[in-house]
Amino acid sequence: KNYVVHKAADGLQALAILQKHAVDLMISDVMMPGMDGLELCSVVKNDMHSSHIPVILLTAKNTLQSRIEGLEQGADAYIEKPFSPGHLEVQIKNLLFNRAKVMARFVDTPEVGMGTLGHSNADKKFLDALNDAIVTHMHNVDFDIDRLADVMNMSRRTLFRKIKAISSLTPNELISVARLKKAADLMLQDDYRIYEISDLVGFSSAKVFSRVFQKQFGQSPSEYVKKMRTQSF
Repeated sequence: KNYVVHKAADGLQALAILQKHAVDLMISDVMMPGMDGLELCSVVKNDMHSSHIPVILLTAKNTLQSRIEGLEQGADAYIEKPFSPGHLEVQIKNLLFNRAKVMARFVDTPEVGMGTLGHSNADKKFLDALNDAIVTHMHNVDFDIDRLADVMNMSRRTLFRKIKAISSLTPNELISVARLKKAADLMLQDDYRIYEISDLVGFSSAKVFSRVFQKQFGQSPSEYVKKMRTQSF
């Protein structure tokens, strides 16, 4: 009653649903006709378009080997039958809550890197490429989703959906946060003045940079540097 649910009779139908809808979590039986749950999980976790989706596998097999097989395919949780609906509901809530917590920490904390958003190998590769693209071009004030999509060789729509799903941010918001995080790193190196840093990371002025930094992280650039240096002692 708390979720919008899309139902599939087998793995192929599930993949078709993933192509049409933005899905936050997938629950699959291991034993299915055609493509079984293990193969489905592997496909989902190795496809950049869906690799961020948490997967819960349900199975009647209660051996350690079957559990290992599920986890090796990238499953985030493995529940043995019979199970209580309450147990499944708690797993769903925990997975979604933990993902949201990771996203919030990335958005709110200057020193937390983009890589923390990755929960699969495919995600980590995507985030590495994404971060490299943004850092390389962030000095350009006009660098936005369209230019990022070109660099990543992705359609604007696909890039938007992936970034929104993995970070809760729009691509332009993510670019802004990445700029601020790079600036935070440069400030701690003590090699640049604020106006130099704001220019290096693509802000039109030091005043604009300071205002955006304050709004994003709840502290001014100078307050952040002072806090971090105090913590280092």
